Amino acid sequence: MKLTPDNIYGKKARGEKIAALAAYDFPTARILDGAGIDILMVGDSLGMVLLGYESTRQVTMRDMAHHTRPVAKAAKRALVVTDMPYQSFLNPEEALANAQLLTGDCGADAVKIEGGVGIERQVRLLVDRGVPVMGHIGMLPQGVANGKFRVYGKTGEEAEKILEDARLLDRLGVFAIVLECLPAELGRRITAEVRCPTIGIGAGPGTDGQILVCHDMIGIRSSVSPKFVRRYADVEDSIRKAAEQYVKDVTQGKYPSDKESFR
Repeated sequence: MKLTPDNIYGKKARGEKIAALAAYDFPTARILDGAGIDILMVGDSLGMVLLGYESTRQVTMRDMAHHTRPVAKAAKRALVVTDMPYQSFLNPEEALANAQLLTGDCGADAVKIEGGVGIERQVRLLVDRGVPVMGHIGMLPQGVANGKFRVYGKTGEEAEKILEDARLLDRLGVFAIVLECLPAELGRRITAEVRCPTIGIGAGPGTDGQILVCHDMIGIRSSVSPKFVRRYADVEDSIRKAAEQYVKDVTQGKYPSDKESFR
């Protein structure tokens, strides 16, 4: 059964945890979907993970559309959520047009938007027009221009602003909220206060679900190594060893063999 935003929303009331991973291509999405992942996130993190960009700010709508289509095609069960990239939702009308492109032409089931109080009008219009929206508060990668990521909500004032964002998004009708890089206590408090599920990434164990970038989870290393990442495999080492063996076989004339050749 293909999951819907309502299915994800209902998991909180049923006490069911939500497992999400960020994926950006057909074969990866196909594998993760078959493994039982609830949400496949086509994150703008693809800029840093796949495209060699220095930040998510360089990611365009064209990039997001290109990567959303194959993930949507691969997903038979998982809900596909696509990020609204930097400066793609500067006003409500632009946000709606871009969200409709990603959910209509590209096949995403929902969009994710970074921010809270500052994007109230955008979120309100999308929800009113029937576009499912996932919120994203706490550390906002699109707001980090210098690459210096940090934990947000450590001070009382900052925590209260994040709580205000969460309460507003919940009232507006988002079906879930990503909480990024927050103290575990704040992640737990937000989760208790809002009706919609919370999905943590570096926000402690008290959220309703968790999300990681697939490449981080399977051990493909990058320029950053967040504390909250747990590696479940070392795919980078496996790929390197396989490539080294391939080079050795080719240069020594061992590949292809007779059985790998046509007669």
